[in-house]
Amino acid sequence: MQDNPAIKELKVDENSPLFDKTGMLYKEFPSDFRQIRYFTLLVVQSAPLEIKGINLLEQQISEVIKNAVKHGNKNDINKKIKVWYEFSTTHAHLIVEDEGEGFKDLEKWNEFNSRRLECLRDQDFQNLSRYVSFRTKDSDDGDGGNALFAALEYWNGGFIYNNKRNAVAMLKKYPQKKHGLSVDEEI
Repeated sequence: MQDNPAIKELKVDENSPLFDKTGMLYKEFPSDFRQIRYFTLLVVQSAPLEIKGINLLEQQISEVIKNAVKHGNKNDINKKIKVWYEFSTTHAHLIVEDEGEGFKDLEKWNEFNSRRLECLRDQDFQNLSRYVSFRTKDSDDGDGGNALFAALEYWNGGFIYNNKRNAVAMLKKYPQKKHGLSVDEEI
């Protein structure tokens, strides 16, 4: 799509190693929008304290589950959300799958995000106003693509959809600390 490496985009590759579920914990939830916070807490409770204190982890997991319930399963209480997860002090790895038809507008979202990022890079604030909220014919007042903008930044090890686009695998890598410093930092 873009030749600019600074432009992040959603990818489709169900053969990605991020879809390997070996050794991962598993939970299944009904598509009950009222219980998303509870479902998130059930998943996050197995994370080590070193990363649990990082508030964005819980928020990001909640947003992905919320998207699966709302957009994937259309709030149909009879449809399930499947979540595979693994946490350590070095990473958070999740796979979230719904029973929906998949993210059909993924390419449109990527194009929209590419233009949004170009406006930001070029400080073109006049045109940026056209790229504040991604909308489709199925969008409601609470939609806008903001969760996906944040997800691409947060999940630094990848945020990848399966071919049907009804499952997403994601990885967050955490820097290792040695004597209170990040391994990448110099003394």
